[in-house]
Amino acid sequence: MTIKHLSAIALALLIAPAAQASEELAKKYNCLACHQADKKVIGPSYQEVAAKYKGQADASTLLAEKIKKGGVGVWGQIPMPPNAAVPDEDMKALVDWIMAMAK
Repeated sequence: MTIKHLSAIALALLIAPAAQASEELAKKYNCLACHQADKKVIGPSYQEVAAKYKGQADASTLLAEKIKKGGVGVWGQIPMPPNAAVPDEDMKALVDWIMAMAK
């Protein structure tokens, strides 16, 4: 095994727990009641959200604000409730996790 292979394995081991932790946060804050990674439920899939914001320099900030404040009209007329109680550190992890789903 080369150092390049070891580096790829090490990176995968570092990323996997972060993704798992972020999915756990989505469960903890009840996000998965309305959203799934790859399909629309009540709200858009996380892949759709990531695609919408992909390439925008301020995407993480915009998405965090939308999650915190909630709203209606961006994805249809079903309102998303505000999630102001999510701590900033958890919000960052959730937004990073969502944005990593962009294709």
